[in-house]
Amino acid sequence: MERTHGSEGIALIECISPKYRKYRVRWDIQPYVNEEGESQGVTFVEKEFRHKPTMSEIKETILGWMNSQIDQRILSGFVWNDMPVWLSTENQFNYKAAYDLAVQTNGMNLPITFKFGDTENPVYHKFSTVSELSDFYVQAMAYINNQLAEGWQSKDSFDWSGYESLLAE
Repeated sequence: MERTHGSEGIALIECISPKYRKYRVRWDIQPYVNEEGESQGVTFVEKEFRHKPTMSEIKETILGWMNSQIDQRILSGFVWNDMPVWLSTENQFNYKAAYDLAVQTNGMNLPITFKFGDTENPVYHKFSTVSELSDFYVQAMAYINNQLAEGWQSKDSFDWSGYESLLAE
């Protein structure tokens, strides 16, 4: 799956090779505007199938892509106190463990230092109080829950009718 450019009115499903039964399914169609502000068609994500895809395959593909977008936003979209925070599953576990221990022991495990930022620009932050660690952890969890809720809303409101009508032809 890759994002590509095309003209407005691009088909959601297109047979690109009847002989070889190749089909392309497209979604996330967005207007494309160049640096000068001129409209230059659309961008979209597409996947090629070597057969006419079923509605089930189309849903699996698009929902899988949506899930990967949600995961990516969770991983790299959170910023706390102007510092980007990588929310991998391992980091989430480490933050939760440190937070839980700080709350349970009234901060006996503090100070604790976490590495934020990115590979090129690491930022080390020392948490010295339960209150500061709690602020960070609560914001991180709220961010994750927000991304999940927005993702569920996007998936629940996705309009499948265009694909269904094209498959019925």
